Amino acid sequence: MGDVINLRLASKRAARAAEGQAAERNRARHGIAKPEREAARREAERTERLLDGARRDLSAGNNHETDDPSAR
Repeated sequence: MGDVINLRLASKRAARAAEGQAAERNRARHGIAKPEREAARREAERTERLLDGARRDLSAGNNHETDDPSAR
């Protein structure tokens, strides 16, 4: 005679395995590798520093440097 198998547990085990395989496929398809995420973060920080360094400081009383003629 063969081994006794609990079909409910076997079914749940098979479902978990199928969901795990689907999750793995989705991670491979949609995921971004950590080095790529880090490179994008570093590039965004560099761009922000570059833009902040190029910003003009109008708080020193140089408010006449505006495009609005009524502000003069």
